[in-house]
Amino acid sequence: MSRIALGTVQFGLNYGVANNAGRVCGGEANAILEVAKKNGIDVLDTAILYGDSEKTLGQLGTSGFNIITKLPALPEGQVNAYDWVRQQAQDSLNRLGVESLHGLLLHRPNQLLGGNGAEIYRGLQSLKGDALVNKVGLSIYSSSGLVDMFGRYKFDIIQAPFNLIDRELDTSGWMDRLKDLDVEIHSRSAFLQGLLLMNEADIPARFFAWRGLFKKWHRWVEEFGCTKLEACMAFPLQYPQIDRVIVGVDTARQLGQIIEATGDISINNFPDIQSSDQNLINPANWSDS
Repeated sequence: MSRIALGTVQFGLNYGVANNAGRVCGGEANAILEVAKKNGIDVLDTAILYGDSEKTLGQLGTSGFNIITKLPALPEGQVNAYDWVRQQAQDSLNRLGVESLHGLLLHRPNQLLGGNGAEIYRGLQSLKGDALVNKVGLSIYSSSGLVDMFGRYKFDIIQAPFNLIDRELDTSGWMDRLKDLDVEIHSRSAFLQGLLLMNEADIPARFFAWRGLFKKWHRWVEEFGCTKLEACMAFPLQYPQIDRVIVGVDTARQLGQIIEATGDISINNFPDIQSSDQNLINPANWSDS
C-alpha cells in the first residue's frame, strides 16, 4: 500500500497555476489510473465540484480503488438537509458506478456550525449506517474552525493543505490532536498547485511579493542537490501522522516521476520558507492581477 493518494480534479477541470495542458483526456486519465494501480496507490480523491471527474472515473472503472468524494455547499433555501446529503451521495455513487464510498467529505464544512449543521451530520451518519459510506469527514483550508467542529461532532477523515510553505496543520498542533482522536489525515497541495515546482523565472508576477521566499527555496534546492519534486514529497511524507499525501497530475509520466521521487531520497533538514499569509497559501485568494 502506498501512502500516495491520487487526486483527480484534473480529470474534470483545468486546474493548477502550473497546468498548461488543460483537462486530462480520457485516454491519459486511464493511463494515469494504470500507473497508480501498478504502484500500489489505492485511494482516489474526487469531488462533485470537480466538473466531470466523477463521471470520468465511472466510465474508466475504479476496481481496486477506494474512492473519496466531497459534497458541495448546501444550496441556499434547501429545506431538507438530511435528504439533500443522501441524494447527493447517491448521485455520486451512480456517476462513479460503485456501491459504496471509502470516504465522503464536506467541501464547505463551516455549514455544520449553522442552522442545518445537525441535519447535514445526521445525513452523513445515516450513509455510514447503511454501509454506503465507510468514513465521513471534512476538507478544510485551515484548522481554525476545528475546535468548534470537534466540540459538536466526530469525524473519521480530515483533508487539509500541507506543504513546505503552508505548515499550519502542524504548527497549530492539530496534526497531533487529530492523531490522538484516531482521525485519518490526508494532506493535499504538496506542490502548492505546482508553484513550488516552477522555475524561478516562470513564477507569475502576482507572487512577486514573496520573491525572497522563492529565491531562498530555489537556492536551497540547488545547494542540497535534490530536485524540487523530491523535496516537496519528502516533506509531508516525513510525518508519520499523515496517512495519505494526495497528488494531482496531468499525465501518467508525471505520476511516474512523483512515485520515483518518493524512493530513496533522504532529507532531514528543510528550508525555512513557511508562511501564514493567506494570500499566498490559499489558492482561493489568488487573483489574475
